[in-house]
Amino acid sequence: MNFIKRALCSVTRKKGKSLILFAVIFVLGNVIAGSIAIQQSTQNVEKSVKKQLGGMATLEIDYENNQEEVMKAGSDIEQLKVDLIKKVGESPYVKYYDYNASTWADTKELKSVVADSEQFGGMEGFSLKGSNYSKILDVEESKIKLVNGKVFTQEDIDNGKNVGLISSKVAEENGLSVGDQMVMDMRGNDFSEDGNNKELFKIDVPIQIIGIFEPTTVEIKDKENKKSEEQNMNQQFMSMQQINTIYLPNKTVLEISKNYLEEMKKVAPDSHYFEGSEENSGEYYTPIYVLKTPDDVDAFKEETQPLLPKLYTVKASTDQYEQIGGSMKKMSQISGYVVMIAVIATLLIISLVVLLFMRDRKHELGIYLSLGDKRSHVMGQIIIEMLIISGIALILSLITGNFLGKMVSESLLNSDILNNTNDQMNMFMGFDGLGSTELTTDDIMNAYEVKFSLGYIVTYLVVGLGTVLLAAILPLLYIVRLNPKKIMM
Repeated sequence: MNFIKRALCSVTRKKGKSLILFAVIFVLGNVIAGSIAIQQSTQNVEKSVKKQLGGMATLEIDYENNQEEVMKAGSDIEQLKVDLIKKVGESPYVKYYDYNASTWADTKELKSVVADSEQFGGMEGFSLKGSNYSKILDVEESKIKLVNGKVFTQEDIDNGKNVGLISSKVAEENGLSVGDQMVMDMRGNDFSEDGNNKELFKIDVPIQIIGIFEPTTVEIKDKENKKSEEQNMNQQFMSMQQINTIYLPNKTVLEISKNYLEEMKKVAPDSHYFEGSEENSGEYYTPIYVLKTPDDVDAFKEETQPLLPKLYTVKASTDQYEQIGGSMKKMSQISGYVVMIAVIATLLIISLVVLLFMRDRKHELGIYLSLGDKRSHVMGQIIIEMLIISGIALILSLITGNFLGKMVSESLLNSDILNNTNDQMNMFMGFDGLGSTELTTDDIMNAYEVKFSLGYIVTYLVVGLGTVLLAAILPLLYIVRLNPKKIMM
């Protein structure tokens, strides 16, 4: 009888020992399978959410970590130079980039879209967003959709022409269409001593409309939305901000700002508008870098940070997940530790159990060797026995461990152990150059799902079978050291 048949007979005839080994591997396999299921599910959530957020980055002052220094420096903080912005844009991780000048225009005759909510009743005017990228980054990234007209030409950008894009709602509000000459009545306002707003002057800025867009990623939520009142208010503010944005070439925005400041200085040189700033008229840009993939964010940060002036940092769209994804990270860490502990425990327990069984079978093994059977055949028999029993146990625990992982993860997500990490920050709001975004812990929790996947099955079987085979090393060493003469005497 060859060693393969002996292995099959040994498994079926010694049912007690086979069941003991099966039970040990099944229990430990459930722990490993559940932990791997949780770990892979949390990693999938991170990948999925970061993919939705996109791989975008900007350079900005690091207020969070340098609050005191920023306060002391005030207006003396070094501004980002165009040469540096372009140098960072040459990174191999960058797909394309833009840098934007921006300002705000209070208007009366040119009507902005106003929300129904009383909180935004007095919020009238337009955000002027400059661009140095003729295709307009927000169009390329599908943040806005061009529904009529065209984007800028390189000539528009280079010469700073008075051409722009407005939203369809603003066009409808003012009866405008592509090709029309829009006059933006930019008002110079100041606060009087009694706190009331006082109009000082008006500048008419003619802008030819070359395109009309609609927001795609920002929508006004309706009143029956299930989100909290605060979240709905924030969403409505972001919607208004996007709808009331006018896209212009950078040079155009800078020229408008320059004319406004010069007029303000003539009319009200002592205005509070100039407090804390000598000129307040330098060129200031917000750079936006679109990376080739969200996975490049960390490498891009590491490469870019040494190039930046003091107090500046790299901020990425995926930072939103880092801010409020604490529960997922914590659960991933816990599951990772459990996998390591379970693998170590499996190695020790299976090694000892099999070794004890080998000691009981030393006469059987001694007979095989004394009859001239090769040690490799005896070792092969033991490995086959372990693989048959462990294979069945691991396949069954693959299914039950997945359900175990689902129940444990749901319990952890609903417990204070993980929820405490998000008590002070359960929502991330973004009003920076990366766009207006809202990400909540509920969004992340809803994206979490423990399910069967090819990655889960392959990872578990590789870890499980690898652990069993490693556990066989100690018993195999015992066989190598067997002396059949001593056993048979």
